[in-house]
Amino acid sequence: MSLKIRLSRGGAKKRPFYRIVVADARMPRDGRFVEKLGTFDPLKAKDDAKRLVLDVEKAKDWMAKGAQPTDRVLRLLDSLGAAKREPQNNPEKAKPKKKAQERAAAAEKAAAAAA
Repeated sequence: MSLKIRLSRGGAKKRPFYRIVVADARMPRDGRFVEKLGTFDPLKAKDDAKRLVLDVEKAKDWMAKGAQPTDRVLRLLDSLGAAKREPQNNPEKAKPKKKAQERAAAAEKAAAAAA
């Protein structure tokens, strides 16, 4: 059984509220879960103590048992100092695609011919 530590959405439309849960990876996002670890309320101020309520010890225990945190949960754990998240950088993704490179080369060629 592959376990994930992930966010389960609650709250009303346009008013999100999340539970941080340990769930089987095959279960739906808001479906059955194994254990609730805490809550996350993104609408509260960043310095509010109730924005992120999480049992860090339980989270560490579940990660020791093999549960994989999702990227967002790993960010939250990193903000609490419970886990280390490496910053991601993909410079290849930022480069223009083939057609845009061709257009840029054509524009550069036209500018050189005009000069």
